[in-house]
Parts: sequence; C-alpha cells; structure tokens
Amino acid sequence: MSELSFEQMLEGSLKTIRTGEIVEGTVIDVKEDEIILNIGYKSDGIVSRNEYTNVPNADLRTMVSVGDTMEVKVLKVNDGEGQVQLSYRRVAAEKGSKRLEEAFENKEVLTAKVSQVLDGGLSVVVDETRIFIPASLVSDTYEKNLSKYADQEIEFVITEFNPKRRRIIGDRKQLLVAKKAEMQKELFERIHEGDIVEGVVKNITDFGAFVDLGGADGLLHISEMSWGRVEHPKKMFKVGQKLTVLIKEIKDTKIALSLKFDDANPWLNAAEKYAVGNEVEGTVARMTDFGAFVELEPGVDALLHVSQISRDHVEKPADVLKIGQVIKAKVVDFNGEDHKISLSMKALEAPVEEAEEE
Repeated sequence: MSELSFEQMLEGSLKTIRTGEIVEGTVIDVKEDEIILNIGYKSDGIVSRNEYTNVPNADLRTMVSVGDTMEVKVLKVNDGEGQVQLSYRRVAAEKGSKRLEEAFENKEVLTAKVSQVLDGGLSVVVDETRIFIPASLVSDTYEKNLSKYADQEIEFVITEFNPKRRRIIGDRKQLLVAKKAEMQKELFERIHEGDIVEGVVKNITDFGAFVDLGGADGLLHISEMSWGRVEHPKKMFKVGQKLTVLIKEIKDTKIALSLKFDDANPWLNAAEKYAVGNEVEGTVARMTDFGAFVELEPGVDALLHVSQISRDHVEKPADVLKIGQVIKAKVVDFNGEDHKISLSMKALEAPVEEAEEE
C-alpha cells in the first residue's frame, strides 16, 4: 500500500465539520486558559476560557480533566493556525435558555450561586446563562449593602424571560414574602395569650424592642421590660439577642410581649417585707415638690412626703435629698391593692425634748 493511498484512506475516515455544527469531543489536554479536544477531525479543537465559562479569570485546570467528554459548537473550522475554534459555553447557554424558559413557564424555584454583586442587584448563572436579580427583588426588606450575598446560594423564580434582548429577570422577594406568610399563619395557629415563647431581638427603638418570633414580630414595650425602671431599651438589649418572653396580648396580627413574669412580681411578698412599722432602705429615684419617690427594689417604689423627711421644716425634697441617695425610713402606710407605700424618715428621728421653762 503506497503512502499516498494511506493518507487518502486516513483522511477519508475522518469526519467533516462545518461552522455552527454541534460536535462531541474528548479532552486531551487542559491549560489554565484553554482546553484541547479530540473531535475526530484532522485538527484538534480549542476551547478558550471565555468560551468555556462566564467565571472571570477561572483556572480551567480546576474545572476540567483529561478524558472528559463534552458537546461543543464549531465557531471556526480553521482559526488561522490550523486548529478548530470551539465553544462549550454557547452549547450550554442554548440548553440553559431552553431550561430557563421551561422554569419561567412553570414558575419553578431555581437555586444558584451569586456570581457578581452589581450596583443595581445580583447576577447569577444557571447553565452558563446569566440571570439578573434587581436590588428591589433581592429581599422583602430594604438592603443597603448587597455584598453579603457574594458567593451565596440563593433561591429565586424567573419573572421575565426575553433571551433575544438578553433580559432574564429573577425574583427572590416573592419567595421570602410567601414563606413569611406561611410561617406567620403557622405561628398564629400555635401561640396563645399567656404562652412563654423564644424570640430574637430584631430592632430596638426608644419605646421598645421588636422581637422576631419566627413568623411575626412582637413588640416588647419599654414598660414591659422589667418590674423595675428601664432607662433605655438599648441599655438592656442588643440586636440578635435571644429572649424568653411572655405573650401578653394578641390583637389581629399584633403581638404584645412582656418580661414581667407573674412569679417574679415583687408585690407578691411586699405586704410582709414592707409592713407598717418596718424599717427599710431605698434609693431616691425621682423628686417632686411634694415629695420624693424611693425605690425599695426593682418594681417597688414608695412615697416619702416632704412633711415626712425631717422634724425640721423642709421647703422641698431637693433641699435635703439627691437622686441616687440611699436613705433609711419607716413604713407608715401600705396599700397592696393600689401598689402604694408611704415612708417617713422623720419617724426614725429621736423626738426633740422641749426646753424646761425657767
């Protein structure tokens, strides 16, 4: 057999290919930025990095191995150097486009990793097809900084599909809204007034704290944070803090919470501790012109009338007392029903003996 006839037979055994054709090839070498394929043609095929993946600066050696097979599209039969220029990404994108069209029509929930955080939203890639999720559709609450979503896997649905204009829009917000609605329904079916539940502090304001109960937020008003006096909610709690709270009231979708548990009510045994005649110690909490209010313990205040401060004449409490001052006094009146206690410092003073007349 002559050498010429052998070459003719070899060439006759190789297939012919055309631009735009889909062919299958086997990986025979992988470099950082290109893949070399045997496609059964007289020349090897080359898949560049940009024609394999949308991931910028990807190292193809970590993504493809020798021996792998893949379907590719012929871009050029001869790239000028006798090699065939191929694209894996375009085949995957065409398949992905069809897959996404079906997902759009069926309202299928998709999952993908965030590939880019943009000024106006997030970009994800499904089967080499880019999907844009606008910032307004990323969450059901305002998100000032989207960078926290980088490289995170998120769920979304496709709400607009127009591949000709390269416009495929995803929506994550509606999934979160639907999920919260379901969680809220389950929560309200489960909880009742008087229940003790677990929650997480979500937001703190001047008047209270909002606690996430897992489906709905409850308001823990500043007046329900303690049996004692609360200067400011931020001094008591931090966002993210776990709390065990009492459900005080449920009205429509509003939940009122409390940390004033009945078994910790300081007035339960106040009648014994602050019986008339008992000598007590307390801290001056606030003052008015007619007297001073003394905190005997958190949640239990007593009135020290200006006339009971001293046997000497006192014009106003601020003349002889200071906020935060610890004083001793005698209980002169106790009303447990109205939570009122009256004190007297004068009652602890020794009576002044009248001067003997000459």
